[in-house]
Amino acid sequence: MNVAELFGSGAATMPTGTCVEPGRFELREAAVPREVPQGWALVDISAVGLCGTDYHIFEGKHPYLQYPRVIGHELSGRLVASEGGMAAGTLVVVNPYLSCGSCRACLRGKPNCCMRIEVLGVHRDGGLCSRIAVPVSNLYPADGLDELQAAMVEFLAIGAHAVSRSGIQSGDRVLVTGAGPIGLGAALFARLEGAEVHLLDLSATRTALAGRKFGFDLLHNDPERILEGELADGFDAVFDATGNAKAMEAGFRLLAHGSTYILVSVVKDRIGFDDAEFHKREPCIVGSRNALKSDFERVMEAIRQGRIDTSALLSAEVALADLPSRFAALAADREGLIKAVVRP
Repeated sequence: MNVAELFGSGAATMPTGTCVEPGRFELREAAVPREVPQGWALVDISAVGLCGTDYHIFEGKHPYLQYPRVIGHELSGRLVASEGGMAAGTLVVVNPYLSCGSCRACLRGKPNCCMRIEVLGVHRDGGLCSRIAVPVSNLYPADGLDELQAAMVEFLAIGAHAVSRSGIQSGDRVLVTGAGPIGLGAALFARLEGAEVHLLDLSATRTALAGRKFGFDLLHNDPERILEGELADGFDAVFDATGNAKAMEAGFRLLAHGSTYILVSVVKDRIGFDDAEFHKREPCIVGSRNALKSDFERVMEAIRQGRIDTSALLSAEVALADLPSRFAALAADREGLIKAVVRP
């Protein structure tokens, strides 16, 4: 589909939050979408969460990206017109993972790892703008949520998906390495499964924030000493949400015998491990990518029930017009920041 098919001719313009190149973020004008192909819908964006992915794009660390790119994939918005049984004005959560529907993964019910996946804000332009065109099947009614809560569903769904992939059970000893937003999402949903959740991060500020905001009390800042005492046998499941290759490699030694290692973060580097130690433990290595519709629905239900406190996740609200002057600072100082949300 070309630009004319998506936007029509002579369309008005809107500012879009664009990473032009590493270290350079600015607002650029683009046509406002007004016509869409069959099966797609127009959504007026209400709120956009800024994610580690967005900061990595700004820093030039994302492995799948070509510049310039309109970022933004944690999206809530309102339908411009009635579509898919939803009325105009319905608040929706946008699933930003556009799958082909015909590859082997899609046919096996795994569109989150589609062979030809296009993620909004990564493989194609995202939603840091006023209006976006999205397949109707990627829109989920956000009944009972407000606009800010709906913009937080996607990143929490990544954590929920990782937990569903892990197979953990009530009473399992779980370690989440990396106490950023994705790690917190995994920790929150692991706790909802009844696990004993430990958090490991080199930043004492981050772990203290997790303790203060969410009541986590099994907090660690020294990976070299974490296996002392009653933790000497290791952890039944380790979730890596660090985005750091060395930390991912170090996580192998933290695995208990018969455990599972869930790799949630993505790095450009190669990851290695000691094969003898690996086989001695007989662990499973599980990749966790994106999320499924069921994960989005699970997150929304947890928010409706008050089992996830979204107010504790929100660190800052930023107007789109102010973002160019603030983006570098947000990217550079994330220790005390959980989630910044942009209002177009």
